Amino acid sequence: MAEIRLEGLSKAFGAHRVVRDVSLTVADGEFCVFVGPSGCGKSTLLRLIAGLETASAGRILIGGEDVTDREPYDRHLSMVFQSYALYPHMSVRDNIAFALRTARMPEREVARRVAEAARILRLEGLLERRPAQLSGGQRQRVAIGRAIVREPKAFLFDEPLSNLDAALRADTRVEIAALHRTLGATTIYVTHDQVEAMTLADRIVVLREGRMVQTGTPRDLYERPGDVFVAQFLGSPRMNLVPAAAEAEGVRLAGGARAFAAPWARGPLAQVGVRPEQCRIVAPDAGLVAGLVRASEYHGSALHVVVETAGGDRLSVLAPPDLSLREGEAVGVDFAPEAAHPFAADGTRLQGG
Repeated sequence: MAEIRLEGLSKAFGAHRVVRDVSLTVADGEFCVFVGPSGCGKSTLLRLIAGLETASAGRILIGGEDVTDREPYDRHLSMVFQSYALYPHMSVRDNIAFALRTARMPEREVARRVAEAARILRLEGLLERRPAQLSGGQRQRVAIGRAIVREPKAFLFDEPLSNLDAALRADTRVEIAALHRTLGATTIYVTHDQVEAMTLADRIVVLREGRMVQTGTPRDLYERPGDVFVAQFLGSPRMNLVPAAAEAEGVRLAGGARAFAAPWARGPLAQVGVRPEQCRIVAPDAGLVAGLVRASEYHGSALHVVVETAGGDRLSVLAPPDLSLREGEAVGVDFAPEAAHPFAADGTRLQGG
């Protein structure tokens, strides 16, 4: 396995810049997830690393070697795509072995590698089947097996679970995490699904309009987002944002009846963020802000309540599932001051918050 280092990497298609000056080091054995909305450049960045796109500027180093101008097969990487791209007329065994046989590897070594991949991915009983006889999750495991047998320097995954239904996505996500623990392989994984990013990554790289916005562990990004974009992209339901102002008494939310003390209560403050699970429903006169219940959705483990304040802001609250509320009912929303995230008018996080 190997470290992957990007130095000032950029990609433009004509006048349109898709990747903008990305510098990043993915450590040997690290599971790094690129995440962001559609069109943010994450798949293009992965394709640049794989050699499927040519960089407009910058360098790509794998294991300390500059591979910027090398062909994909000379980079010794394995890529798993969103589509399984299996040969329908071949058995699972032959699909996994195809690249090895194309490289004229001795048949004994081919058999050893296929058997080991099948064991790791629990495909032993499926080796003689054809892709049409497999479920979507099984087909994706075959595609991963085809990548494993090449024994690459690193694995690249391009939204590999997006074609699966919710249950299969969850199951396959667990299998990919277990595979990484088993192989200890350097892995870069692209997804737009923040749940996949939060559960799989050692480190997350958040991209927006071709630029790296923030990078860190899932806990770092969730608990201390650097700006409003990261704050609302990670987490479901997404973080609440409420206009706020610093006063002599502390911080007051727009339309709030009382202020709360905070060390970052000063001039640049423009809005406060708070996670729905850190909010609670209280009596109308007991909260930091009051409003009317606009919706309540029973999710089994929690009640998702949407409260509209007098100023027109909508707050999500994850309340106990046995709470009984009526649409239009007046309630208050409260939270602990330490749960608040302070942001300036430009959306950046305030220092000390």
